[in-house]
Amino acid sequence: MKNNRYCVIMAGGVGTRFWPMSKTAHPKQFIDVLGTGETLLQATFNRSVHICPPENIFVVTNENYLSLVKKQLPEIPEENILLEPARKNTAPCVAYATWKIFNLNPDAVMVVAPSDHLIAKQDTYVKAIRSCMKKAITEDCLITIGIRPTRPDTGYGYIQYVEADPPQKDNRIKKVKTFTEKPDLDMAKFFLQSGDFLWNAGIFVWSAKSIMNAFENLMPEMAQIFNEGNSSWNTEGEKTFLKDAYARCKNISIDYAIMEKAKNVFVRASIIGWSDLGTWGSLYTHIDKDENGNAVVGKQVMFYDSKNCVVHVPKDKLVVIEGLDDYIVVESDNILLICKKQDEQHIRTFVNDVKIARGDKFI
Repeated sequence: MKNNRYCVIMAGGVGTRFWPMSKTAHPKQFIDVLGTGETLLQATFNRSVHICPPENIFVVTNENYLSLVKKQLPEIPEENILLEPARKNTAPCVAYATWKIFNLNPDAVMVVAPSDHLIAKQDTYVKAIRSCMKKAITEDCLITIGIRPTRPDTGYGYIQYVEADPPQKDNRIKKVKTFTEKPDLDMAKFFLQSGDFLWNAGIFVWSAKSIMNAFENLMPEMAQIFNEGNSSWNTEGEKTFLKDAYARCKNISIDYAIMEKAKNVFVRASIIGWSDLGTWGSLYTHIDKDENGNAVVGKQVMFYDSKNCVVHVPKDKLVVIEGLDDYIVVESDNILLICKKQDEQHIRTFVNDVKIARGDKFI
């Protein structure tokens, strides 16, 4: 019997906010950010094998990262590494994987997940995904994973939900009412207090048929583009077709293109130990700390009168830090970043300024 479960791992991002460790040639999904011995991509793959067999796991990435994916995930067939010719956000990425997989198995049900998120509770995650897949197999629906907010964070998208009618077999699955992208602080506080909002984890479950129908109805131009490739999928002509397709695709996220417009969207509230690891500050919350609140990835770091810092340095690098409170200290490939944690949103500006002043060498 053919296994109809598939996992799609989105691994094409650059991860600018994790500079200088994450750079264009070697983004954060290919890095052991947490110092656990596995990269974020490898961790995502290792979760996925509990949902479907390795031959049903696909990685969508930029064509520049083929060798990195092959090196880090030798378990998956090379034909399962889907190479995007350009970065056009997540809607074309999802469409590419969907049309490709549908051509292989029209009965496919898929989980689509980012490659660079932390999920601390793997068993709970797998249980949540399997529950969503059961619903997606039999119903025309689009499901996303929602995280109960613990603080009024302005960096996340929020999902407002209502009770589903009829009630669901899994009572954690709710009907989506609204999406809100990155609210201001007052709005985020209101969302937290109201109790009917979840963080949008950017993890999706649906059947290939359901998401294709959604593209047909809500993004017909993009659906038409990928339908033109129906004679090219899984052939030598696929690469040529994709180059032309991506040139014509709109640069848009799957959230804006589909999820915020569709009427058949559900969310499953899940306690999976999730973080998008989008910033050094978010990393700080997930690393063990010493008695002074310092979080360290590195073997040779010495502190004097310093507290609440996040430090990420090569294991053989001796680093002595004195007099810092609430700072980010990162050393990678001859680049040293020292920045207040509260100012980490400036890192994107630093990267732009470095590019202008020093060229692409350091980014």
